[in-house]
Amino acid sequence: MSTEKTGLPGQRLESHDANVDKEKLEGSSASNSSMSLTEAEDSEARFEPIVKPNPNGNNLRQSRETLRTASLRRERSNNGYGVDELDVDAPLGPDGLPLSRRKSSTKHVEDGTDDIEAVPDEKDPYEVVWDGGDSDPLNPRSMPLWRKWVIVGITSFGSLCVTNSSASYTATYQQMNAEFHTTRLIATIGLSTFVFGIAMGPFWSPLAEFYGRRPIYLCSFLAFVIFMIPSAVAKNIETMIVVRFFQGLAGSAFLSVSGGTVGDLFERDKMQAPMAVFAVAPFVGPATGPLLGGIICSFTGWRWLHYVLLMWAFGLLVSIALFVPETYHPVLLKRKAALLRSSTGDPSYKSALEKSTKSIPQTVAWSLLRPFQIIILEPMCLILDIYSAILLGILYLFFGAFPLVFSTNHGFNLWQVGLTFIGLLVSSIMAALSSGVWDKVRHTLMERRVQEVERTGEGEAKDEPEDQLPPVIVGAPLITAGLFIFGWSTYPWVHWIVPIVGSGIFGLGTMLAFTGIFTFLVDAYPRYAASALAGNAFVRCSFAAIFPLFGVQMFEKLGYQWASALLGFLTLAMLPFPLLFFIYGKRLRARSRFAAAP
Repeated sequence: MSTEKTGLPGQRLESHDANVDKEKLEGSSASNSSMSLTEAEDSEARFEPIVKPNPNGNNLRQSRETLRTASLRRERSNNGYGVDELDVDAPLGPDGLPLSRRKSSTKHVEDGTDDIEAVPDEKDPYEVVWDGGDSDPLNPRSMPLWRKWVIVGITSFGSLCVTNSSASYTATYQQMNAEFHTTRLIATIGLSTFVFGIAMGPFWSPLAEFYGRRPIYLCSFLAFVIFMIPSAVAKNIETMIVVRFFQGLAGSAFLSVSGGTVGDLFERDKMQAPMAVFAVAPFVGPATGPLLGGIICSFTGWRWLHYVLLMWAFGLLVSIALFVPETYHPVLLKRKAALLRSSTGDPSYKSALEKSTKSIPQTVAWSLLRPFQIIILEPMCLILDIYSAILLGILYLFFGAFPLVFSTNHGFNLWQVGLTFIGLLVSSIMAALSSGVWDKVRHTLMERRVQEVERTGEGEAKDEPEDQLPPVIVGAPLITAGLFIFGWSTYPWVHWIVPIVGSGIFGLGTMLAFTGIFTFLVDAYPRYAASALAGNAFVRCSFAAIFPLFGVQMFEKLGYQWASALLGFLTLAMLPFPLLFFIYGKRLRARSRFAAAP
C-alpha cells in the first residue's frame, strides 16, 4: 500500500482505495488520494497487533496457523534454491529482520506475504509500497494464474536447457575426438569447464538486486546463445573447452536468479506446485542430456547436437523477450515511485531500492567474500556442502561410468546408453512429487511443539530449521544402498535393469538430500541465505567438475564393483550427519555467528 504526504508528522496514512489501478495512479494527486486522520485511525484499529505466546502459557491457542507461518521463508533458486540478501548493516529486531524493514501489520504474517522488500519503513511516510498488498494491479502476484504458469514454465525450461547442455556434451566424445585427434580425458575438460562456469552462477544475484530479473535473463541468455555458436563450428578442442566455460557462466543465471521469480509470482501458501516444477528442472537436465545427445549423435553427427541446443536456446530467448516481464518487486516499486513522482510532482516518494545505500561494487564484493566465510566458520554448512558436493560429483561421474559399464557388459550402443539414465530421470520426478509428504512431516513436528508449549506453558512454539532435514535423513541410506546395488550388479550375467534400478534409488535419495539441504541452509541462515547457497553451489559444482576427470580411470583400475563400492563408502561416512544435525542443530546454531538464533 502506498503512503501519502498528508497527516501529522510521522503519521503513516493508508490509501483509501487498496485496489487503485494504474490509470488512477498516474492521474491522481497526493491530496485526492489520501483519507482523513480519523479514517486512518479507524483503519489501523481494524488490525490487531501480533501477540506472541508468553512463557506463562497465555494466548497459546490464539492462532496455530500464525505460529506455523511466522518463521522466515525464502525462495529457492540455484538448482532449486536462492534468495536475496538482507541489508548487512541494518540493525536487527528480535525477529531477525532489519528494524527499518519490519512488517506493518498482522495481516502480512497471517497471509504469508512476508515480502521484505514490499513492507514500508514505519519511520518514513513517503516510502512507496503495494496498494492492498498482493491485489495491487502492478504487483506480479495479481497476474492471472495462466500467465504465472507460462512464466514459470519458460524459466524452468531454461534451467533444464542449461543443465541438459552440460550433460549432452558427453555423447559427442567418440565422434569429436576422432575429428580433433584428442583423447577422452581432454574432451572431458569441456564438461568440467562448463560446470565451473555454473559454479560462478550465484554471483549473478547481486546484479539482479539492482537491475531486476528480466535484464539478467535477456543479457545472460543472449550470451548463452552466442557462445553456443563456436561450439557448433569449432575446429579444435581448445576452442570447445574455452567456450564451454562461458556457456556455463552465461547459462548459470537461470539457475541462480529464476528461482526467485516463483516467489515473485506466488504467495507462500500457493508456491508448492510451481516451486516443485522449478526445483526438479535442473536435475532433469543431466538425466536427459545423455539420452538427447545419444540419439542425435547416433543418427546424425556431433555438431548437430550443438545446432539443436542452439535452436532450443534461441527459442527460449525469444520466449523470454515476449512472455517474461519484470517480476522483481523492488524494481517494480521503483517504477511505481517514479510514476507517483511524475503524477504528483512531489519528489519525496521513493522506493526501498532507491533509498538503499548499497553500491554495486560493495554488494558484489560481499557476494564474493561471505560465502567463503560461512564455509570456513560454520561446521554445519561445511559438512552439508561437502555431502551435497560428493553427491553431485558422483552424478556427473556417472556420465563416464555408464557408457563404460553398459557398453562393455551389455553391448549397448550410444543411444541405448542414453536410455540407461532413465532411472535417474524417474527418481527426480518421484522426489519432486513427494514434496507434499515432507510438508506434512514439518507440520507434524510443529504441531508437537505447539502441544508441548500448551502442556508446559514454557517456551515458544515456532518452526525450526532442523524440520527441513527429514528428507535428507531418509534419502541418505537410499543413496548408499543405491550405489552398492549399482556397483555389485555390474557383472555381465546380471540383467541390465538391475544397475539401472540401483542408479534410480541413488537418484531418489540424492534429490531428497538436495531438497532438504538447500531448504535447511535457507532457514538456518536466513540473513545470509544467499551467501550460504552460493557457497554450497561453488563447492558442489567444483566437485562435479573434478569427478568426471578421474571417474573412468577409477572404474577401469579398481573394477566396476569396487569403484562403485568406494563411492558407496564415501556416502556411508556422511550418512550420520543429517541425523546428528537434526538432533543437535539447535545447539550448534546457538554458538554460530551467522545462523538464526534458536
